[in-house]
Amino acid sequence: MKETIDLLGKILTNILTALYEPFGFSLLFSFLAMFFYLYAYESIGTGKGWKIAMMTWYQKFKEDVFFRKLFFLAFVTSLILFRTLLNRQNPLSDVMGDWGIWETVNGEQKLTTECIENVIMMVPFSAVVMWTFGEKIGNGWKKILRYSGKIAFIFSVSIEMLQLLMRLGTFQLSDIFYNTVGGVLGDVCYCGTMKARKRL
Repeated sequence: MKETIDLLGKILTNILTALYEPFGFSLLFSFLAMFFYLYAYESIGTGKGWKIAMMTWYQKFKEDVFFRKLFFLAFVTSLILFRTLLNRQNPLSDVMGDWGIWETVNGEQKLTTECIENVIMMVPFSAVVMWTFGEKIGNGWKKILRYSGKIAFIFSVSIEMLQLLMRLGTFQLSDIFYNTVGGVLGDVCYCGTMKARKRL
């Protein structure tokens, strides 16, 4: 029982730390990313000063559901990128990674929650991607799960390759596997939520 409580406590602490540290940066990044989106697709208020630009951003956020979804997707994506790329070093120290919740250090077994955290990290990302682009993908369970698996796999491989090329983080095959599992679970949550909403 104590081991289970320790495990849950460690997971919760790591998740809250991962959310707390980059929260301000991710919010600012998302805000600026959506300015870039407005400039590219809604360039009506361009060149009329920062007050008009701020008002245009606010109006778009208030009125357009897709704009809010994109903002939230940019926020979740930047949280993941901060956690996986900007805070790490030594990319090839452990290529295979951890495949379980126990690791042996100096002949002693220690609890590690990295695999569980990798799954949890991708759940909101994948769910938000489907929430944002679900109408374009379609409603079938198999189609959504196939797309979500592909998106989570490609996103995870991209992160791991960037870690390798930029010498940030630790390139691990287990991360790719657990992130893909988390992506599929996120879409199971999305599908379940959408089905429950339709029934209500």
